[in-house]
Amino acid sequence: MSVSAITKTFPLEDGRTITLETGRLAKQADGSVVVKMGDTMLLATVVSAKEPKLGQDFFPLSVDYKEKYAATGKFPGGFFKREARPSDYEILISRLVDRALRPLFPDDYMNETQVLITLISGEKDTAPDALAALAASTALTLSDIPFNGPISEVRVARINGEYKINPGIEESGEAELDLIVAASIDNIMMVEGEMKEVSEDVMLEAIAKAHEAIKVQCQAQLELAERAHVDVNEKREFEITEDDEELKKDISGATYDKVYQVAKSFIKNKNERSETFKKIREEYKEKFSEEELEEKEDLIHKYFGEIHKKAIRNMILDEKVRLDSRKLDEIRDIWCEVDYLPSAHGSAIFTRGETQSLVTTTLGTKLNEQTIDGAVFEGTSAFMLHYNFPPFSTGEAKMLRGTSRREVGHGNLAMRALKSILPDETENPYTIRVVSDVLESNGSSSMASVCGGTLSLMDAGVKIRKPVSGIAMGMISDAETGKYAILSDILGDEDHLGDMDFKVTGTKDGITACQMDIKVDGLSFEVLKEALDQAKKGRLHILGEMAKTITEPRDDYKPQVPRIEKMFVDKEFIGAIIGPGGKTIQELQKETDTTIIIEEEGDMGVIDISQKIKNQSTRLRPESKALLQFLKLEKFTMAR
Repeated sequence: MSVSAITKTFPLEDGRTITLETGRLAKQADGSVVVKMGDTMLLATVVSAKEPKLGQDFFPLSVDYKEKYAATGKFPGGFFKREARPSDYEILISRLVDRALRPLFPDDYMNETQVLITLISGEKDTAPDALAALAASTALTLSDIPFNGPISEVRVARINGEYKINPGIEESGEAELDLIVAASIDNIMMVEGEMKEVSEDVMLEAIAKAHEAIKVQCQAQLELAERAHVDVNEKREFEITEDDEELKKDISGATYDKVYQVAKSFIKNKNERSETFKKIREEYKEKFSEEELEEKEDLIHKYFGEIHKKAIRNMILDEKVRLDSRKLDEIRDIWCEVDYLPSAHGSAIFTRGETQSLVTTTLGTKLNEQTIDGAVFEGTSAFMLHYNFPPFSTGEAKMLRGTSRREVGHGNLAMRALKSILPDETENPYTIRVVSDVLESNGSSSMASVCGGTLSLMDAGVKIRKPVSGIAMGMISDAETGKYAILSDILGDEDHLGDMDFKVTGTKDGITACQMDIKVDGLSFEVLKEALDQAKKGRLHILGEMAKTITEPRDDYKPQVPRIEKMFVDKEFIGAIIGPGGKTIQELQKETDTTIIIEEEGDMGVIDISQKIKNQSTRLRPESKALLQFLKLEKFTMAR
């Protein structure tokens, strides 16, 4: 017996179609949908607990994207041959969807909610990340879970001067701009992507194009719900904590002015400022008995937090000055140093205010390339950037439990910022790994990683085309008065209490990557353009500060860096060089103390010979008689 499904199909500009289907799979979930484009299919389900856990004061939302290897006819790697921990790609998609959905749940909704998105069928040239948020939002829209959607995400790419929505994977490789944009029918909510030094105007135009496509996808979700006889305005009732208006008014009267004055006193040290605010709260609590505190302490903390946020926001809007006395567009003091670690291939310290990153660069051979083996994407990567955020960077003691999603996301953003300025393989035969260890954090640590990464690469002698810097922008706005303030180089406090977190990286000539989360409705493109223009001014200032330390890559690599020579030989000689069972090449490596890697490219064999040298002025010159004999053959030619 077949089960009929309810569907809604809508076209993309290039004639491809996307189909939303519900009523056939996973019907015991609160909401479920299958999204199909071509042969790619995603199943999204959402389930939310009927009641919150006792005493829970936060919203426990989990969003997970998973790929089934069977979806593309592949076996998982590893010993167990089954899907295990999520890959970085799966984590990044999960974060994209989470950031788009999370702001749209009611503030008082505390019920545990789980969104699962699964790739159940995949085709080679369709990237599933552009469909994941559409699937998740549709499942929520069809459910009775309180949700102020629908929303959707699309990929927008600029290819040969034209914008394309959800292009194929091969096409995206040719793009000068590649963005994922999330939005509702009315508002842009999230932007993330990479560019090849495009202008601010080009980026704004791409966001506008994406929003037009998203409006169509949101309307399709509403039409599917109507066909499924779901009233999107009828959601389950949930318990709302009643406010103690008398207590709230009393706290406001007793603490608002004090918080405002402390904010206006411009305490620059983060911990000192935090302790001063905390002292105001604790002094207020002294008026209550232990019995009263046992009943009211949680509410006191909640209301004081709201008053603290309101007072600081008003101070910034009224005084046009920041918590640390900076002007709205002023950048914190910067100091940099390179070549700090004597044994590393490249190293740099980048410090901006109370945020500090120690960044290292390591150069290796093709054997060090990262293998990518996903259900859709496979291959190798010769450039890696890893971001670490230890708890001591914020003065905390926490258990170390592996790499967090946040660390994966920030590392990916910094990697995208830098990869477009790296030299091509003819200039750089190395595999590159950059690691940013955040040693202090008070906002904008991912952007410190970008700046430190640039310095570290130059210190290592990597011939980058141009330096890149990054800046985190914020915004505070008041809908009633129409006041707003755009903040350059935000503090951690300003990120927490602000309405926007907008990270922009680039060279002096254009933007290379961005990440934006908007927490307020109705952000106009005019304000967004103002933020981008202010970000450019800050970015150029930071590049100028970095140039005081190092302006261009070192002329030569450091002594501890392995030297690589590249040889091209006729394909017919490869077998002779390798020898029976690899005997010849193994002897060559042993006698010359080198690593020899041979690959085929067309009719030629490419040989990479890597060797650590003792003297910086010495070039790689293998002295093995056997290898010299090969080099003397007329069919062999050397190339740097």
